[in-house]
Amino acid sequence: MPASRSVVIGVDSSTQFTKAAAVDADTGALLAVGRAPHTVTGTAGARESDPEEWWTALVTAVRSAVRDADVPAASVTGIAVAGQQHGLVTLGPGGRPLRPALLWNDTRSAPQAAALAARLGGPEAWAARTGSVPVASMTAAKWQWLREHEPERADAATGVRLPHDHLTERLSGTAVTDPGDASGTCWYGTATGAYDREVLDLIGLDPALLPALAPTGATRVGTLAPAAAEALGLPRTVAVAAGTGDNMAAAVGLGLGGAGLLDHPVVSLGTSGTVFAATRARPAAPGLAGFAATDGAGTYLPLGCTLNCTLAVDRFAALLGLDREDAAPGGGDGGGVVVLPYLDGERTPDLPHAAGLVTGLRHGTDPRAVLGAAYEGAAFTVLRALDGLLAACGLDPAVPDVRDRPLRLIGGGARGRFWTDTVRRLSGRPLVVPAAGELVALGAAALAAGAATGSYPVALATAWGTGVGEVLPALPRDEETWDRIAGVLTAATPTLLS
Repeated sequence: MPASRSVVIGVDSSTQFTKAAAVDADTGALLAVGRAPHTVTGTAGARESDPEEWWTALVTAVRSAVRDADVPAASVTGIAVAGQQHGLVTLGPGGRPLRPALLWNDTRSAPQAAALAARLGGPEAWAARTGSVPVASMTAAKWQWLREHEPERADAATGVRLPHDHLTERLSGTAVTDPGDASGTCWYGTATGAYDREVLDLIGLDPALLPALAPTGATRVGTLAPAAAEALGLPRTVAVAAGTGDNMAAAVGLGLGGAGLLDHPVVSLGTSGTVFAATRARPAAPGLAGFAATDGAGTYLPLGCTLNCTLAVDRFAALLGLDREDAAPGGGDGGGVVVLPYLDGERTPDLPHAAGLVTGLRHGTDPRAVLGAAYEGAAFTVLRALDGLLAACGLDPAVPDVRDRPLRLIGGGARGRFWTDTVRRLSGRPLVVPAAGELVALGAAALAAGAATGSYPVALATAWGTGVGEVLPALPRDEETWDRIAGVLTAATPTLLS
């Protein structure tokens, strides 16, 4: 590829891996993907990672992507990071982390979240002003946990960042965030588009420690800092975008947003399960994360999130000695097995101290039915969150026009046959499974191209066709399985799940 052609790099820094996609900015062609792993540590609700390892992984993944794409470094014109949301990164002298980051799925801050939710007028007031009610995953609750459990580190902090903020600052030397990822902190007001000073006062967080707010994730915040350019082997002229959270980047990659698809639901099956849609509405409902979108077109990205999805089901497969695809529906010969695979506690429903629950076992229960029930329990929990999301956006999930809109199924689980079959059976909806497998990285690449050219990233992704894929027709909804799981969840809450 000649150096005059533009290549952009989209970085997906997730819980367990960094992926860097080298993309032709003109056509959206995915030229190569570099990968590098992260380490997650912790027990008894703790989940932490070293942000320095994220940076090392980013450098490794970007260098690999550029090498494998076989493009000259001079052809790279832009880079953007999409990161796992909610994580708390505390910085000290020289902008280096004071301690490992508290990740989104660290549930130790559940007591702090509950205490915060009772303040400022209660859950409804929190949802109205910040879009979300504090739960263990939210960054405000994690900061409060740090203040209570490690006050010397909280006092020593010279900067507080989200994961993608930290990496963008390492790339550009600029402390900046975007509205999308900032809206997952509970200290950003989606109603005002600014940090909420009353919340910051409540949690004792000096606003001077926070990054500046860029208008969009595609805002050009600078070019590569000298140390970053040297580490990546790229020219200093590469534009750095503000970047965003992973869910917001996936939405961009799917073409969701202003001048794109509105009110079209997405189900993402990964370590966590998420449901979201780009909408003009600004829903304020407890149990829902009322995020801002990152495209700067007056849109929001309300999202429901479950903690236990593909990783939890894989754990059941390992316990049973089965391959992940060697499953059978839980209501088959097993006689009605129900699994609530809440191995890491749960966020939606808000059961941070829950453990996994298995019921309905008999002597003749087929282990494959138990594994199938784990799939069903995880998919039910995600789809139940979807119904709540649609209702909060003023859409009736039972109305034909809403019910018949296809679900866009993404994430690692979207590549699994049994995952796809289970979602089709329990949702009763048609599915679109995008052919592109790296939608977060591709969305980040569209943000990078926006920073390099000034183009609107959702329009770019739409032109690239990254959200296009196979359409699977609807199956009749399995009401019997749905009602069986719902009955167990109701009966077990809160007695067995708290």
